[in-house]
Amino acid sequence: MARNRPPRPGVLAGLSHIALAVWALLIILPLLWTFLASFKSNTEIFGDPLQLPGALRLDSWGRAWDKAHVGQYMLNTVIVVFFGTAGTMVFGSMAAYVLARYQFIGNKLIYYYFVAGLAFPVFLALGPLFFVVKQLGLLDSHFGLILVYIAYSLPFTVFFLAAFFRTLPETVAEAAMIDGASHTRTFFQIMVPMARPGLISITIFNVLGQWNQYLLPLVLLAGDPNKWVLTQGIAKISTLAGYEADWPGLFAALSMTILPVMVVYIIFQRQIQSGLSSGALK
Repeated sequence: MARNRPPRPGVLAGLSHIALAVWALLIILPLLWTFLASFKSNTEIFGDPLQLPGALRLDSWGRAWDKAHVGQYMLNTVIVVFFGTAGTMVFGSMAAYVLARYQFIGNKLIYYYFVAGLAFPVFLALGPLFFVVKQLGLLDSHFGLILVYIAYSLPFTVFFLAAFFRTLPETVAEAAMIDGASHTRTFFQIMVPMARPGLISITIFNVLGQWNQYLLPLVLLAGDPNKWVLTQGIAKISTLAGYEADWPGLFAALSMTILPVMVVYIIFQRQIQSGLSSGALK
């Protein structure tokens, strides 16, 4: 009797693996070079790009943290991203839940209004946004930037979570209502834990998007350098590096910016993948 042999991988599968390997190298190698360059001298940086650092020089990290004020920029970024992401998830999850589970007049209109925000480029709104924030007295303030971050992140959050909430079983919510639970209690104590994979996934996406945002801080926090976020600080450091020839300090500052994002992704990568796959399979 002929034994059933496992199917051989096709040519397309092999090509896809090669493409993924090339893509991984294109991402990993620049990051690795940036990290190693932070320990090099100027001569080594402009010499052989594959050369390892001659010594473990940590002075460039100290200059980036103190002299270039990366520590202050990072603290500002953490504050803005924390409250911006928290506000986005609270308001976005509640709006998505209502739009996904309750039928009322204007439901579709409000949902499509949120979705339309995905097609609106942010740079087209920079001029009007600047004057609106200025009239509210929130220009050059972290609170004003946090509000804009929340508004900027809501369309994708509502779009993603509304589709996720529609996949959750209605019987659980109906049983909770029969037991006397209010709409608020049903949402926070029952529906939110059930939607945890999707909430974690979209939270990470919002953190990454707000952490790397440059245009909005550039327009809304242009005044006081002490309130700048990391992207503004890195742009300033890159300019000064050309005048002061402190390229190791620039790469050290870039490494400090990249490492927290990588750590967050490495820690929560399983939750991100499970959240995306759960939404797709359901």
